[in-house]
Amino acid sequence: MQGNIMAENRTPIVIGSDHAAYALKEKIKAFLIERSIDVEDAGCYSEDSVDYPDVGIKVASMVSSGKFGQGILMCGTGIGMSMVANKFPHVRAALCADLFSAIMSRRHNNSNILVLGGRVIGDILAMEIVKVWLETPFDGGRHQRRLEKFDEISEDFTDKT
Repeated sequence: MQGNIMAENRTPIVIGSDHAAYALKEKIKAFLIERSIDVEDAGCYSEDSVDYPDVGIKVASMVSSGKFGQGILMCGTGIGMSMVANKFPHVRAALCADLFSAIMSRRHNNSNILVLGGRVIGDILAMEIVKVWLETPFDGGRHQRRLEKFDEISEDFTDKT
């Protein structure tokens, strides 16, 4: 791993969860703030039931538009948030439940939204996943060419509607 990018990362992050992952979101938010990373909390704000798409849409739209470079989403399994987020152009949301997937989602896929399952992983592992995800740079090169194909898909569908 190259250096401690997280310590130098001052890029604001938008974060959101549904009620199932609210407790984990609060812990991750505190974890980031302790490391001097600005966090925009897009909800939810309690353990009261909410519809995960509402929060996922908020976070993914802010990353898609470029308002935020990175985001973190959480729900019970992470599956629903991943599905919502990846509907947005320029969003590469990666559901990660282990360190290797988090690292590779950055190195090869330049993921810009990390998705976690609050009922799937524990707090300690979640913090480690966030840490390596933020610290891992994109490798570029042949991987950039592959990512450009993602944007071509979005453009193809936009042109046909």
